[in-house]
Amino acid sequence: MPRRLALLALLLAAPTLGRPAAAQDRAITLASTTSTEQSGLFGHLLPIFQRETGITVRVVAVGTGQALAIGAKGDADALLVHDRAGEDRFVAEGHGLDRRDVMANDFVIVGPAADPAGIKGGRDATEALARIARAKAPFASRGDDSGTNRTELRLWKKAGIEARGIGASYRELGQGMGPTLNAAAAMDAYTLTDRATWANFKNRQTLVILVQGDPALFNPYGSILVNPAKFPQIHAADAKVWHDWLTSERGRAAIASFRINGEQLFFPTGTMPSQ
Repeated sequence: MPRRLALLALLLAAPTLGRPAAAQDRAITLASTTSTEQSGLFGHLLPIFQRETGITVRVVAVGTGQALAIGAKGDADALLVHDRAGEDRFVAEGHGLDRRDVMANDFVIVGPAADPAGIKGGRDATEALARIARAKAPFASRGDDSGTNRTELRLWKKAGIEARGIGASYRELGQGMGPTLNAAAAMDAYTLTDRATWANFKNRQTLVILVQGDPALFNPYGSILVNPAKFPQIHAADAKVWHDWLTSERGRAAIASFRINGEQLFFPTGTMPSQ
């Protein structure tokens, strides 16, 4: 009997040995962009966060429009996205709270080295798009309501051009950044991409960066907590740990330390050279 009691006591105590079971199970769902996933940033960032907090971050990597829709249904605990107008609307509608600037990089226009539209070396993105349209050169659009796609459409509008009215040379793919770059490479097409995904993209074929440096290509990212008052089922406390960490000195240092071939690709807010 004493041995059986001792064994029972050991089994009851087992969950408390080492790290608490509750700590092992802590996890949040983060709806974010394909650029943060496909660039490799999350592969660098999330293990650091988990080591420091014990919280696992499960990423749903989609276009920003879809990420905002996921958050609006309470199917994520936090967002990390890049469309400021959409982010502000998400908060104003009561779906989220405490939106914070986190980091930034920039977009670039890439295209075939032969450059049939003659945009190489330009710094005016709208003029580049106007030239592409006049040349009837192929343009691969993500067409997925992502932050990148929203930026692209704003640039076409600024250029006074209805993108969907260009004709067959304008291809809406409904794909993330990586597949869109693959399609552009296969078609010798122009496209708009964030610099980080481009840096991690291997199948470039004849594609090169042709236009960069326009302030209109600035690409800021924001973190938003999904509103627990509206969605009480979410993991609000652990989401706030993530949210606070991203903008802490440790989080900022982790973001700044991510590099591809020695190049820093995400800059904590206020540190990007062009800011």
